[in-house]
Amino acid sequence: MTPFRRLIDILSAFVLGAVLMPLIIWVTLILLIREGRPILYKAERMKTPDQGFLLWKFRTMRHDDADRGVSGGDKASRITKTGEMLRRKRLDELPQLFNLLRGDVSLVGPRPPLRRYVEMYPEIYGPVLQARPGITGLASVVFHKTEERLLAECSTAEETEEVYCRRCIPRKARLDLLYQPRRNICTDFRVMFATVFKNWEPH
Repeated sequence: MTPFRRLIDILSAFVLGAVLMPLIIWVTLILLIREGRPILYKAERMKTPDQGFLLWKFRTMRHDDADRGVSGGDKASRITKTGEMLRRKRLDELPQLFNLLRGDVSLVGPRPPLRRYVEMYPEIYGPVLQARPGITGLASVVFHKTEERLLAECSTAEETEEVYCRRCIPRKARLDLLYQPRRNICTDFRVMFATVFKNWEPH
């Protein structure tokens, strides 16, 4: 990551944090009243093929000690009503501004994967994680709804894992690698605007 891009990330974290603070407070209070503690969900994601970090989100699911892998239809019963609303508008990702400020992620880049998938597919994630992971990215804009649909149709953890590994990981990686050589400030802003537009359009 260049110093200029890091400076943009830091400034963006402060500006967005200030602008979105009323919304962050509102979500926090809603979760506290409706769902109780904990408000935040923290899970390891990978910054590089061998360096992990804790990614912060607002909690959208009931806790399960046996939880692993990505969310699919097999976990649908654990998503709370408030969590469903937050996920639909991607408001659960607001705490990632803290990760942005820390330098764990950039504004735009490949979504940071779980360690298990990086270890399972080093030939895929080695090239993908040459770029700093992002809060959003081309794969998030283009493939997010398709991924949700594919995983929502899964009824077991094993099926979710199989579909995610076979149908989601390779397609998202191709999009991330397609974006890397075209990445600049202008295209990053286009992806960010597309992210906001796609997630706030009427349903």
